Amino acid sequence: MARPPFTGSFTQQPPIPEEGIAAALEVMRSGRLHRYNIADGEEPEVALLEKEYAAWQGARYCLAVASGGQAMQIALRASGVKPGDKVLTNAFTLAPVPGAIAAVGAEPVLVEITGDLVIDLDDLAAKATASGARHLLLSNMRGHLADMDRLMQVAKANNLTVIEDCAHTMGATWNGRKSGNFGLAGCFSAQTYKHMNAGEGGLLTSDDAEFMARATMMSGSYMLYHRHGAGPAPEVFADIRLETPNMSARMDNLRAAILRPQLATLDAAIAGWNQRYDRIARALAQHPAIRLPNRPPQEFYVGSSIQFLIPGITPEKAQTFLAANAVQGVELKWFGSVEPLAFTSAHQSWRYVPPQDLPQTDATLSGLFDMRLPLTFSFDDCDLIAGHILDAASALHEVAA
Repeated sequence: MARPPFTGSFTQQPPIPEEGIAAALEVMRSGRLHRYNIADGEEPEVALLEKEYAAWQGARYCLAVASGGQAMQIALRASGVKPGDKVLTNAFTLAPVPGAIAAVGAEPVLVEITGDLVIDLDDLAAKATASGARHLLLSNMRGHLADMDRLMQVAKANNLTVIEDCAHTMGATWNGRKSGNFGLAGCFSAQTYKHMNAGEGGLLTSDDAEFMARATMMSGSYMLYHRHGAGPAPEVFADIRLETPNMSARMDNLRAAILRPQLATLDAAIAGWNQRYDRIARALAQHPAIRLPNRPPQEFYVGSSIQFLIPGITPEKAQTFLAANAVQGVELKWFGSVEPLAFTSAHQSWRYVPPQDLPQTDATLSGLFDMRLPLTFSFDDCDLIAGHILDAASALHEVAA
């Protein structure tokens, strides 16, 4: 019996909680949208979000900014990256990561990935030595964590400052330690397709007071840094406040108002994503043509998207596979395409990055498929979607046989 097509949406997020809508309306009625525009005795929504996110993350400091990309750019500048510096990062990531490096005038040095979609730590060590880079902007791409214990050993041995891009790993852990708490700073996104939805927005966390003071001034605090919910003590700013440029990248109270209720239920949302991820992963793992990246026992992941590989697939068959799924309403992205499509792109299309030879990454991406898993999917939806993917894979497998 033929399966019915899937008719749902891969981009439909759950509604903003009613508490967030009510808080947003209150902010709008007050007219005080700017984070520093507060009445006497009030604590603004942004400061409250910073306080609450720092507590949830287990970080000493938190700074709310306009986007995840701004969090990365500010983190790079505040950590001492200067124009012309080389900065290491994964060869498999999304364009805002090398874009943040380029935006501060630095040069991305791309590190190979493994077949499990994480940064290759041997190549990282080699390229740290060869390039002389002193910073790693680590992209925990699509929610996959490298061996963070070994990564930090490599970083220490090569005098690397680690900044973590945690846009896809908000709430993920390695050996019980949260993603974002390993290096100098963690950068998080509140863009619609991430784990909390403000349309756009970003969060930057750290335990380093001077770093966070520089980041706060860069974000556009003027001399109002004392109005932050989880910032360094005023004395830390004594010289930094006069030496650091203002880049106006603040979050506003409206976005913070709709994020705070989402943070309160984020652990439940993570459980929901992982139920959907595990359900589809179990189904796909049964097919001989499909390989899922290994998830080590030390990793607790957040499965808001799923990735799988069909090793050895040709570009022509990849397009056939995509089309067969699309006919059934299943939206897959393929990272092996020559041209960038939607949010997917490969290093060859980042022309602001010097061309680099990355055969291991290219071989992996040639067979890599990606799919969003919004919480609006029911478990029956997950079963139907997995079935269509398996049907399309079986058709390819039969042709190949």
